[in-house]
Formats: sequence, C-alpha cells, structure tokens
Amino acid sequence: MWFVDIKKRQVHRLDPATGEQRSWEAPEQVGFVLPTATGGWIAGLQSGLHRFQPDTGAFELLAVPEQHPPENRLNDGFVDGQGRLWFGTMHDSETARTGALYRLGPDGACRVQDGRYGISNGPAASPDGRTLYHTDTLDRVIYAFDLNADGDLTGKREFARMARADARPDGPVVDAEGCVWTALFGGWGLERYSPAGELLEHVRLPCANVTKAAFGDDDLRTVYVTTAKLHLSAQQREEQPLSGGLFSFRVDTPGLSPSEIRHGV
Repeated sequence: MWFVDIKKRQVHRLDPATGEQRSWEAPEQVGFVLPTATGGWIAGLQSGLHRFQPDTGAFELLAVPEQHPPENRLNDGFVDGQGRLWFGTMHDSETARTGALYRLGPDGACRVQDGRYGISNGPAASPDGRTLYHTDTLDRVIYAFDLNADGDLTGKREFARMARADARPDGPVVDAEGCVWTALFGGWGLERYSPAGELLEHVRLPCANVTKAAFGDDDLRTVYVTTAKLHLSAQQREEQPLSGGLFSFRVDTPGLSPSEIRHGV
C-alpha cells in the first residue's frame, strides 16, 4: 500500500501483512505516486511530474504541466484502464479556482482536459472505461464525463453534490459494480453512490477529515483510507487523536484492478 503525506512532503509504503513501513522524503509537496508498466514510479510533486526511484529516493523531473500560476500544485492522480495518467492541479491556499484536470499524452505532453477547479480530486473511471468522474472539493461537487476511446472528454455533467455544509467530497474510487466511493473531508467517513448518482451508504470513521480511498489485498475487498489533520484546531486534534491515520475496512463488492502508466513515460 503506497500513500503520501502532502504537507509533510513524504511518500510512504506499507505492507499490510507484516506491518513493515518505509518512508521517503520528497523535495516538494507530493500529491500522488503511481506505478508505470516498465517498473518505475511517477510522482506528482508541486512543480510537476517526476520519476521516482524508491531504491535511491531520487526524484527526476519529467514534465511541467503549468508554468503559471506559481501558487498552484499537483494534487490527486489516477491511471485508467488504457494506461493513461490523469491528474489535477489546485490552488495551494484553496482560495482560487485556478486548478485544472490534465491527461499525460503518449508524447509526454500534459494536456488540459477541463478547468476552473478549486480543489481537484480524482479522477476515477467506471468499470467499462466509458465514464470518468472528477471532483471539485471546494465546490462540493463530483462531475461525470463521457470518456471516449481516444481519451477525450465530453458531456460534462453533475453526478453528485454534497448537501451537508460541513462535508466536502474528496478522493473518489469506483468499485466493480460501478458505484462511486467518495471520501468526505469534514464528513467523518465515506459515501457510496450508485452509477445513477443515488446515495447508497455511509461508512463512519473516528475522525472528520477523510481524504482518499483505495481497494487492496488479493481479493480487492479491503478499502484503505487516508485521513488528515489539516484545518483542525488544537481542541479538535485532541478530540480526534486518530486524525491523520490510515484506516481499513472490508466490503462485499471488490474494487477494480489497478492499472499501470503506459503512455508518456
């Protein structure tokens, strides 16, 4: 299980079977690490995409998607079933809608797919690869797009919007039934939505800021969940001592098999 601590600029690896953990220091804020088909890793750092070498801890710049504005950083990332890397940028102070959704092309160029995001999270794709979900946490909305075979997006529409003022959708993931799980920042857990956008269930965790979910283990029926201490007051941190921890729980419906980056690297 690989995960990151954005604000502490760290990459973590955990073996759930043994509890063995290893960590690496990143030179900048790091939003994600994802595997390539050639055995390497791509990390989304504040300045752009970097090759990450776990054996040496080195980060090598691969591509810079944005020259401006300088206050932006990369946030969440995802690899679709075709091996295409998708990732988003966001305003680091979370006050301006300067973020965008990008796709890494076969030629190594980063191309804008959608814009004007406050806090970009995801994306995630349906089991048939024909629908892409992408979240704007700042606006409390998850969007759905038609994902064409060539990677182009059309038909942007609102998939789900958080009605609660204290909860914002964060990192999404899709299971084998096509249901969308979204972490809830400020919402004390996760919500699961049907492919039609109907709320099906809520899983509660013992801390408010839930940031990302992923399916793991051999049967893909264990959900691993990251959480954050960000924006909590001193009193809230005392009341939520497990905030910032990594959680897991079991589900009946498995997730989708993860993909490796095959384009642009």
